[in-house]
Amino acid sequence: MPKTPLSFWQIVNMNVGFFGIQFSFGLQQANMSPIYQYLGADESRLPLLWLAGPMTGLIVQPIVGAMSDRTVSRWGRRTPYFLIGAILCSLGLLFMPYSPTLWFAAGLLWILDAANNVTMEPYRAYVSDRLVREQHSLGFLTQSAFTGLAQTLAYLAPSIFVWLGMGKDAVGDNHIPQVTLAAFVVGAVLSFGTVWWSVRKVPELPQSEGEKAALRARPSGVAATFKDIWAALREMPPTMRRLWWMKLFQWYGMMCYWIYIVPALAKTMFGTSDATSAGFRDASLLNGQIGGFYNFVAFIAAFALVPLVRRAGPKAVHAACLLAAAAGMWAIPSIQDKAWLFVPMLGVGLAWASIMGNPYVLLAGSIPPERAGVYMGIFNMFIVIPMLIQMVTLPLIYQSLLGGQPDNVIRLAGALLACAAVAVLFVQTEVRATKAAVA
Repeated sequence: MPKTPLSFWQIVNMNVGFFGIQFSFGLQQANMSPIYQYLGADESRLPLLWLAGPMTGLIVQPIVGAMSDRTVSRWGRRTPYFLIGAILCSLGLLFMPYSPTLWFAAGLLWILDAANNVTMEPYRAYVSDRLVREQHSLGFLTQSAFTGLAQTLAYLAPSIFVWLGMGKDAVGDNHIPQVTLAAFVVGAVLSFGTVWWSVRKVPELPQSEGEKAALRARPSGVAATFKDIWAALREMPPTMRRLWWMKLFQWYGMMCYWIYIVPALAKTMFGTSDATSAGFRDASLLNGQIGGFYNFVAFIAAFALVPLVRRAGPKAVHAACLLAAAAGMWAIPSIQDKAWLFVPMLGVGLAWASIMGNPYVLLAGSIPPERAGVYMGIFNMFIVIPMLIQMVTLPLIYQSLLGGQPDNVIRLAGALLACAAVAVLFVQTEVRATKAAVA
């Protein structure tokens, strides 16, 4: 069937599943460092315990993306992957807060992140497949909006349970708070339920007999999948190559923020580095509140950015948003009043809305539609490789260059986002990609 423009509400419904996926990611961003420290992790080694996300993304997403490009099933090319991934993700979220030891939690994070990665890039490819090029910007910025809404609620979930009457200091035998456990149970329900909603409301377009025959005629198996990935790497569109430096600075900086914001707040706001103290638990709840706020800003900003992108282009808008976040992160360590912490979160929220939408607007018009899955998977390597670099290198400089102070890591994150803002201005898009992005 030929593609036709979808209504606004169809685009919303097809992206509801992204809400569940991003709720899971939000729970990880807000809670994994505290969970690791509750289980006895050393602060300087936290980045190494986060390796699961980038490692599984590096391995899983290009392979799953390439496989989904050539899949023939009654459900379509992409749907089987994000349904299976959503089921596995739900199971991982259910078990995580019951982790008895540090290494159990670290191993479970590998499974959880692998499941999320099975879901992620086929879902992005599904949006690219289903929408006409003129609707790419609305489709991907709608995904960004659902990212903001989902992560708002994921960050706030423990605080919401406290406001509903649960004790913030009630903990299990593994020292993990009961409010954290409740938040993960909610995430398990949403992870599968929202993906199922999108599949039912906006299914993939049926494959014609000719398309099925062409896909079945292509070589199959592991060797063919890796050959397809290698060919896609060699034939990577120039626009995609030019996005690498921006992604390097951007994701190195964001990982610095996510891993060290709770220890930084514990030090600067509550004067503690003891993970078993009430002050540290208060820092975790405070991070949930400011994280929920910046994700709510991202939810609102994602739709507000659509006309700005049409007028100024995705490059200029993305650079401005990154600079706003850079200024905010530099300000965080010097703030002593909780209320003032919400001001720099405005900049972080604008950047997060742009990060989850505009790079894909730049990319979508430059890749061949028949290889959207493999290129979305490869583009994810531009996220996970910077994360891997961060996790390996930051422990090496944490004491020597950053003085063993988590607040200095937050300042480093701001400097790196400023570098990303400069780097994106040097990305030269092809004429056809630019027209697609701003239509």
